[in-house]
Amino acid sequence: MLPTSFALSPIVAGLWRITEWKLSVAERVRWIEQALELGIHSFDHADIYGDYQAEAQFGEALKAAPALRERLQLVTKCGIRLRSAGRPYRINYYDTSAAYIRAQVEQSLRNLHTEQLDLVLIHRPDYLMNAAALADTFATLTREGKVARWGVSNHSAGQFALLQQHHPLVTNQVELSPLQMAALDDGTLEQAQQLGLRPMIWSPLGGGRLFTGDDAQAVRLRAEMTAIAQRYGISLTTLAFAWILRHPSRPHPVTGSSRIESLREAVAALDVQLDPEDWYAIWTASKGHSVP
Repeated sequence: MLPTSFALSPIVAGLWRITEWKLSVAERVRWIEQALELGIHSFDHADIYGDYQAEAQFGEALKAAPALRERLQLVTKCGIRLRSAGRPYRINYYDTSAAYIRAQVEQSLRNLHTEQLDLVLIHRPDYLMNAAALADTFATLTREGKVARWGVSNHSAGQFALLQQHHPLVTNQVELSPLQMAALDDGTLEQAQQLGLRPMIWSPLGGGRLFTGDDAQAVRLRAEMTAIAQRYGISLTTLAFAWILRHPSRPHPVTGSSRIESLREAVAALDVQLDPEDWYAIWTASKGHSVP
């Protein structure tokens, strides 16, 4: 069973690419079961993933095996109007109006065959966001029992603070990997520690560039990390997750793989205590220079 108080699993399963996995409904059910067996009970979605089809594919698995719902947390995001065949917007843009957020939340509930979403994040900062009005939308949807908790994704510290002033948030999902380290310097992780709210981390492997990138940064970083991983007796994937988990904000990295072995390698990072010198060796290899 899930913890009585709200807590994401230390590693979160990401469903961004589920439509590309080409799994049958039965295979999706088994994938969820295997993730749960590894201690991963939080599953990260967004309304726009898979050209608006990803949630529904996961929901088909929950409909086929409804007992799974009580064992997992559903996280999703909304607030981006993404052009598609079914949504012929003139451009992609952000929308945090009450009508749009409500419509997307209710669609996510239908897609995922659930009566309540455990956590909904505003996917990107809307420059036209009215924080007080959005907070009212949060409060209404929470009161109706449709959403248990709210957070944001890709928001700056200032944007987070503005919305947090009007309604409690539980997390900010930001990008962080050995290849993309802006979050270490932009104040979002310091804010997370200040508030005691653990951040979620997307693209912890740099979208796969850590393994296949042929640019100078990726090549340099891969060489350094391979040597460190060999000393620890772990895989490159495990080391990348351990590097993120070493941060004192106690982040929740989000995986993005259909391979159970990849999920297992991510979970293995929970048992790795990375030495500070090795952590900074990875930082140095990524930056291409020593600390100041």
